[in-house]
Amino acid sequence: MSEGITIEHKLNAEEMSQPRVASRGSRSSASFVAVRTTVPSYVDVVSPFVRELMRFISKFRVAHGDNFEIDLALREAIVNAIVHGNQENPRKRVYVNCRCSADGEVSITVEDEGDGFEHDSVPDPTSPYNRLRTHGRGIYLIKTLMDEVVFEQGGSVVHMRKRANAGSDATRKAQ
Repeated sequence: MSEGITIEHKLNAEEMSQPRVASRGSRSSASFVAVRTTVPSYVDVVSPFVRELMRFISKFRVAHGDNFEIDLALREAIVNAIVHGNQENPRKRVYVNCRCSADGEVSITVEDEGDGFEHDSVPDPTSPYNRLRTHGRGIYLIKTLMDEVVFEQGGSVVHMRKRANAGSDATRKAQ
């Protein structure tokens, strides 16, 4: 991994501590902090990037035992964006926006520069015909692990949300 990539995917600590908006009026009046960053289309930067972003998220979700679910869903979304969306084209980027509210809610948007896909036509990996496939579980995992998942722009943008008081994974079902 080149030094430029390492610098590019690191989160700016000063930016992370600056609230973008003091409060919002839609679902909640909780204040939040937002981070916007880009990730180059190299799979080897995913783990270091997610580790840094999860350290940031953990500051807002200290008592939550489901941070590993956010971690895994985020990894899957970014890898899908790099591999399937951007076709690992080094000239393309993945854009990640993360918003953490004071009450522990986390909203993440991952956007790639690809053409998108029909997310509803992705085969169900739990079906008997697909269980032995070596790939195709990313979207299923994202939908199962996060409380809300919405695809936009033909599938090149995924919005994920984990509520502050989310139930256990046993009570959630894949969307």
